[in-house]
Parts: sequence; C-alpha cells; structure tokens
Amino acid sequence: MSSKNKIYIIDVTNRDGVQTSRICLSKLEKTMINMYLNEMGIFQSEFGFPVTRHETNYLNANLELAKNKVIFPMRLGGWLRATREDVLTTFKLAPDIKHLNLSISTSDQMIIHKFKGKLDHASVIQEMSEAVAEARRLGAVSIGVNAEDASRTNLDYLIEFSQAAKKAGADRIRYCDTLGCDTPFTIYERIKKLVKAIKMPIEVHCHNDLGLVVANSISGAIAAIECGEDAYINTCVNGMGERAGNADIVSVILAIKYGEGFKGKDFLDEKIDLKVAWRMCKYASYAFGVPIPINQPGIGANAFAHESGIHADGALKDRRNYELYDFEELGRGEAEIVDTGRQITAGEYSGIKGFRNVFEKLEIEFKNDKEAAEVLDLVRYANVHNQKPLTQAELLFIARHPDIARKIFTMTP
Repeated sequence: MSSKNKIYIIDVTNRDGVQTSRICLSKLEKTMINMYLNEMGIFQSEFGFPVTRHETNYLNANLELAKNKVIFPMRLGGWLRATREDVLTTFKLAPDIKHLNLSISTSDQMIIHKFKGKLDHASVIQEMSEAVAEARRLGAVSIGVNAEDASRTNLDYLIEFSQAAKKAGADRIRYCDTLGCDTPFTIYERIKKLVKAIKMPIEVHCHNDLGLVVANSISGAIAAIECGEDAYINTCVNGMGERAGNADIVSVILAIKYGEGFKGKDFLDEKIDLKVAWRMCKYASYAFGVPIPINQPGIGANAFAHESGIHADGALKDRRNYELYDFEELGRGEAEIVDTGRQITAGEYSGIKGFRNVFEKLEIEFKNDKEAAEVLDLVRYANVHNQKPLTQAELLFIARHPDIARKIFTMTP
C-alpha cells in the first residue's frame, strides 16, 4: 500500500559539506553539484550562505539558472541564522531567493554555554519568530526553521519552540542531531512525540559521529511519516560534512528503496533518478579531492565485486543471490576509458587551435573565432578558479552558459 506522505531529499553538500575541515569547492564546482542534483531529481539543494559576501555572485548566478529553468524543478535554499538582521541582509544581497532555512541553537548546553547570557530560552523563541515573520514578509516562499542541537534539547521546550515557529509562518522544523549522539531508537521516539504535538513536516539533519547517520535519518523520517506528515532528509554527496560527515545521499536513497519493511510503501519522492548517482559521486570525489571508499554503498569500487568462490558462483547464476540492487540503476556499467595517446587539453594557457580541438570532440561548435575566443577566455579563468583540470561537464557548462560562468568566476572583495 502506497504512503500518501513522502520522504524528500534536501541535499546540503554546498552548505554543510563544504564546511568539512581542510577541503573546499570552487563556485563552479558548487554550481556543477547543483546541476547534478537537479538532474537526479532532488527536491532542494541548500546551495550556500546568503549573508556571506564571497557567495553573492555564485548565489545570484545559480538563482538565474533556476529562473531560466536550467536548474529546475529543484529548489535552491539558503542557510542563515534565525535573526532579523540576517534575513534583511539575505534579501539585500540575493533578492530573488525564495527558499530559506533559519537556524538557532535550542539546547540548554548551547543556550547557556554558547550564547553566554546573550539569549535565554524565551529570547531564542522571540528572535526566531521575528526572523521567520520578516522572511515571510520579504517574499520567502518556503521556510524551514532549524533547531540546532535538537537531540539534546528538552523535548517540552523543543515542542514550544516548534509551535512558535509554526505560528510565525514556518513550513517545517529541522531536527538537528548536531553532535550525532542520537540512536535510531531515540530519534524515532523524540520525533514521533514532536510531530504529534506540532503537526507539521520534519526535516531530519544527522551527523555520523557514532556511525549511525543513515539509520538515524531513516528512523526519524519514518517517525514523521507514521504521524501523517512529510519528511525531509538532509544528505551530502559521498557523506561529506563536518567531523565524521553527514548522511550519504546514495546510501539514504538505497535504504528507503530497498530496506526491509519499506517495500511497496512508496515513501521516496518519485522524481529521484539514481542513474545520475555514479557520475555525480565521481565528480564530487574529484572536486573535493577525496577518494570514494572502496566499500561505499552503491558507488564504491567493491560494491558489486565478488571474489570468493561461493559468492562468485552465486552471483553468476543469479545476481539476486548476492546483490540487493542492480549496478545499472546507479548509472554504472559502462567501461571507463583512459586515453593514453595524444591529448590536447584546455587550460589557463591554452591557445585557440587546441581549445577548438577539445570542444570539437565534445561536439560543441562555435559560430566564429570571436565566440570561441570568448569561451576560451572563460575556460582559462575557470582553470585558475578551480586550480585543477576541468571536467567535460564543466567545459560543456561554460560553453552553454558563458554569461552565468562569468558571474560565477567574479568575486569582488
């Protein structure tokens, strides 16, 4: 029997993922992640920080891609603190933004030891409520309110906080297991009690400090579904994120599709297309400079590898003996070919002849040398911007959207 309520994916690679210590993404790489997520049918990408000024051109360029239906129907959502000042700055710097998540700490630990007397329990609610009302007044189409450290927040206070957010105009509450201290049992019970009290959709944001991030995310989402509300799970591509990371997007989707007890219930947003997963995860690995673990679910090199006699024999007779899902479903199966002969590449010092040769192989034709020279100039900037060779997908993006690319590469201190 199908569920009338759904689990949607809000990917936070371009917000929480890029907060991973010691690594970063260029603005072009963040844009490409958004393009892949959109192609995959993801509900929303938390694409950056609207109050952070070095993000301004990137954010507005991506909002332009959304306006032009290049990134569509995926929503682009910004993260900001739940303060009226941050809301005002957001709409000043990114006036076309429509989707927001406003965040504030709610646990005794953080109210006492982080705010240090600046805010108490009552003023946390007041500050959040004023921010939500202001965001709605300025034209926000959807608003999520983040309860940071929700897993360590007194449940009665969390309910009071969430009810105030709903009254102020929020669409959903983000339950943040900020320290990754929940278990599948505790998060299920807490979210079930929370949803019964507030009767609104829940966003589940979990961290992997105990290695439970996917299980916790699914358990929390199912609690909301069972209470008759939609659920939104926060993910990152390849499980990137602060400390031990966030919920891996592919693992979460596979768990909802193939986990025992979920079959036939159609919990998952039907727009999701896993065939994009292989290309997206490989790109993110290259962009972040972080290898995919050999045993990564669905995507790792050994995810469909069989060596022992019993397993190899069983898999050859019927893949269902030792494979829960098909590799083709993840976009795998095609041979990866590395050209070891002559190669002409496009870089920051490329000339027009070699550059045109590269794009001819990509089946991109330019009207004339002037148009080719303009795109070549952007490709040079992109190589400086990324500090690594461009992928075919990046080269194609620049050729197809040169004006957007120019905005993405531009940063004004």
